[in-house]
Amino acid sequence: MKKQSNRGLLWSFVVIFVVLLLDQILKIWVKTNMTLGQEIPVIGNWFKLLFIENNGMAFGWLGGGGILKLALSLFRIVAIIALFWVLVKLSKKNAKFGVLFGIALITAGAMGNIIDSVFYGQIFHYAGWLQGRVVDMLYFPIIDVAREEASWLPNFFFGPDGRFIFFRPIFNLADSAITIGVFYMLLFQWKWLKSL
Repeated sequence: MKKQSNRGLLWSFVVIFVVLLLDQILKIWVKTNMTLGQEIPVIGNWFKLLFIENNGMAFGWLGGGGILKLALSLFRIVAIIALFWVLVKLSKKNAKFGVLFGIALITAGAMGNIIDSVFYGQIFHYAGWLQGRVVDMLYFPIIDVAREEASWLPNFFFGPDGRFIFFRPIFNLADSAITIGVFYMLLFQWKWLKSL
């Protein structure tokens, strides 16, 4: 039993390491090879790398600096510690790897973004510890039409630029890992809560 739990935990750490590595490689490449606001088409006009920096949480929520940013960074660190605790506890209870996989994805995503917040301000010389901005770059404007081209749509569908864009959010691999992990847990592993 112990061997099985150790194997599940080991594979969870492999998932975390791989996601973190890919996330940080892409972020550092974007940060050192693109200028803020620069856009590089990857697949036509519907998948682009668009370099932005996010001072808050997902989609810029709770943006800003100072005390709010510090509180957000500290909250993320506490959340990561809690996620590691859950991973270890579940592995000791021989939880299915699917459960550990979902938690590992969420943990890796949280760690990817906290690395930006904790270190990037110092590494790239624009802010202090815990004040860094998260690097975002994945942009999928699958539908992009001007108000004149889609006048039948209600006004609230259009952004300040007068365009309806689906999918407007710009995110990173860490955000993707968190989203995939959460949906995976909700869809396929929702009974995991009983394991805690």
